Amino acid sequence: EDLFKITLGDPIDVGFQDDDLFRRNRRMVLFDMDSTLIQCEVIDELAKHAGVGPQVAAITESAMRGEIDFQESFRQRMRLLKGMDESVLQSIADNLPVTEGAPRLIGTLKRLGYKTGILSGGFTYFAHRLQKAFGIDYVYANELDFKDGKLTGEVKGDIVDGNRKAELLKELADKEGILLKQVIAVGDGANDIPMLKLAGLGVAFHAKPRVKEQAQVGISTVGLDGILYLLGICETLWSSPEGIEHAFPQAPVGVARL
Repeated sequence: EDLFKITLGDPIDVGFQDDDLFRRNRRMVLFDMDSTLIQCEVIDELAKHAGVGPQVAAITESAMRGEIDFQESFRQRMRLLKGMDESVLQSIADNLPVTEGAPRLIGTLKRLGYKTGILSGGFTYFAHRLQKAFGIDYVYANELDFKDGKLTGEVKGDIVDGNRKAELLKELADKEGILLKQVIAVGDGANDIPMLKLAGLGVAFHAKPRVKEQAQVGISTVGLDGILYLLGICETLWSSPEGIEHAFPQAPVGVARL
């Protein structure tokens, strides 16, 4: 607890894991998308184009802090985007700011045979773009509804909230035939807490203090590839002549270009 308090005020990351078999045998890593795999909240970017940026940003921040129910906040924000042309979404999708270290992390995970997935309260429209770029195995997010090429202000199906993320994590672990302890979950917001707590290792990535308190590990000073250290993969293991990069030269590495 004292070490955690140190990380709140200084540029230091401290993480502890049980030294057991599962620490060396993680098999799947599941990511939040907005402000985790990418360095923005897509819904806020859409709101700026719609001229309702401040209104939507205020709702987003309140939801991320856990002050209002995610599903209700989501509906409020979607209604503000009604009528937006799909060309705006296409432009944003073409220029998603990928988080530092994401290509290296996902490329390494793929080389080592890990399964990867996106569990997002954002939108499949953008998550599928990341899936294609990085070769991510699974994507679960909200599907936008369009009519005549414009947003209706609604989504198809159930909203992916925090509880649904946890359900999906368990479903994917069952599908892959692995234990929950073999799953790593990575996220930054209040709606990520259920999956961070359920996973064998929950990583709060550049997260709010409330989220960091609920996760086993917090990363706030480095990129996503800092997660490699939690897997026991240091710089030497990556780049040395005997390392991963040279052992699997033909395996997919992931790319930042979308």
